[in-house]
Amino acid sequence: MDFGRLLTAMVTPFDQNNQLDLKKTTEIIEHLLENGTDGLIVCGTTGESPTLSHKEKLTLFEHVVKVVNGRIPIIAGTGNNNTKASIELTKEVEQIGVDAFLLVSPYYNKPSQEGLYHHFAAIAKETPLPIMLYNIPSRSVVNLNADTIIALSQIDNIVSVKDSSGDLDAIVAVLEHASEGFTVYSGDDSMTLPILSIGGAGVVSVSSHIIGTQMKQMISLYESGKVKKAADLHRELLPVMKALFMAPSPSPVKAALAKNGIDVGSVRLPLVPLSALEEQTLFRVLESIQ
Repeated sequence: MDFGRLLTAMVTPFDQNNQLDLKKTTEIIEHLLENGTDGLIVCGTTGESPTLSHKEKLTLFEHVVKVVNGRIPIIAGTGNNNTKASIELTKEVEQIGVDAFLLVSPYYNKPSQEGLYHHFAAIAKETPLPIMLYNIPSRSVVNLNADTIIALSQIDNIVSVKDSSGDLDAIVAVLEHASEGFTVYSGDDSMTLPILSIGGAGVVSVSSHIIGTQMKQMISLYESGKVKKAADLHRELLPVMKALFMAPSPSPVKAALAKNGIDVGSVRLPLVPLSALEEQTLFRVLESIQ
């Protein structure tokens, strides 16, 4: 399923008391729309979903649905490492009016490939809405293997995968053998162009908070056949993409947004803000591209 080319894994804004800031949420949504975002991932890794309460997640989803008002797809992160809890949250959020769900591979409990298959299949069975799988072995410990993704693609409403593995061989296998219409999105900004070049649909981006216009331009250049220009722009943007992951995300992107005049607050523990030295390094990179 095609959700667009440039999807943004949206930060969750907090106020000075580290509580949800819905006013800033509206501001960041409008900022992302103005800069070319085709769809929003809400309550993913960048949205600090592990440190949001159940009530906060529902409040955030309701607010985003209201503000977006059908302008772009909203993909809600409702997956975790508890299958039953994932099903319950998914069914509850479905009623709010989101367009699809992002389901991360279960972390910490290290399921087998069979366990991963049955986890995702069980959730998919409980909702008619489209599902995007999320393969991020660096955080979930286990890799969602190509064969497992291909098998899951046979389930009608499992329509896409956000892949942060960086394994191009596996991604090629998925693109070749998954069910018709199944799409692959890069889960790593720096892999956007390589994944587009082998048939990927686009990227779920963090950098688009800061360089969304340029990333959209890069994708458009590639799609219009101007591959060299797209590659040149990719190399130009790469230092920013890398700098925004110099510390655990979303600490760098929140600091970068504040530097650019959109203060979305700090991060919640166990994440910590950037150090003064890290900020200096990040801001130097940002200044080089502005």
